[in-house]
Amino acid sequence: MKSKIFYTKPSITELEVCYATDAATNGWGSECYAYIDRFEELFCQHLGVKYTIATSSCTGALHMGLAALGIGPGDEVILADTNWVATVAPIVHLGATPVFVDILPESWCLNPEEVIAAITPRTKAIIAVHIYGNLCDMDSLLAIGDKYGIPIIEDAAEAIGSSYKGKYAGSMGAFGAFSFHGTKTLTTGEGGMFVTNDVNIYEKVLTLSNHGRSKQQTKQFWPDLIGFKYKISNIQAAIGCAQVERIDQLITRKKEILNFYRHKLKSTPNISMNPEPLGTINGAWMPTVVFTPETGITRERLQTAFAAENIDARVFFWPLSDLPMFNSVEKNLVARSISSRAINLPSYHDITTDDLLRVIEVIKENANG
Repeated sequence: MKSKIFYTKPSITELEVCYATDAATNGWGSECYAYIDRFEELFCQHLGVKYTIATSSCTGALHMGLAALGIGPGDEVILADTNWVATVAPIVHLGATPVFVDILPESWCLNPEEVIAAITPRTKAIIAVHIYGNLCDMDSLLAIGDKYGIPIIEDAAEAIGSSYKGKYAGSMGAFGAFSFHGTKTLTTGEGGMFVTNDVNIYEKVLTLSNHGRSKQQTKQFWPDLIGFKYKISNIQAAIGCAQVERIDQLITRKKEILNFYRHKLKSTPNISMNPEPLGTINGAWMPTVVFTPETGITRERLQTAFAAENIDARVFFWPLSDLPMFNSVEKNLVARSISSRAINLPSYHDITTDDLLRVIEVIKENANG
């Protein structure tokens, strides 16, 4: 049998091991937040934002940010139907109603026209998810937010290294949220980051993130409100510090892999890949191939083809409205169509050229019928 090709693995070096070992050995007592504080500051510098709060997950960052905006029962939050459930879960946890709209066929991200059509007096936020490193049309979405007085939130879980007209994904909305799950370009195993340039939102989330204890509160163990426990650990943050120090290298390698796929597949008919419109940089977290409808390709056929070659391949996200806990939105035709004929490709940092060529061969065989 051919050797296994995994779709993702983290890039861990001696630097991460050294920092994690130091945190495990010395990061206690008065030093229990040392790596967390450093991680937040390094990420601030990388992203070019004013405030960061390291969290246990991107989902936690979104949950606290939405809570800080006062999202609750009776409110509506607009988001693309093409998403992972982690984006919609905090909306539901807060008692609000998610409103799923269709995506653009080129970027697989929010369709601004569909967003406008979905706005009601109950709309309290719009979540722009930069799917697979692709970028939302932020100019249009921010203009919509300004016109209707609705905050634009950036779910940049998959978009480290992506930038829009000179600004990093996650740095443009009311707040942004990042994931450092083990599959991501930058990882702490599990973890996330809340980011914002708004001091009021920052201070609210800072209080919420510490069980509702305000930094101005002088009484020990005295919460001012019911908050959350979404704090990252010092050991995880130590790994994160090493990863941020290597961030340019990590992003560059992901881009190399996406560009290799693009170059080798550029003359292959009936497919498209992650877009990179003028003025944007795709952080290339997850190279993805979408087959044209005319091919008759299905996700199931692609999974079978890759499995036969001992290659891992992830399916494109199902429309959230197709999940059993939500009502189906039949008019979201693009989200439903693309997910049925697309596949995510292996792209871990240490993947070899030979392995990439094996993946490409499977794509070509299916694209050519």
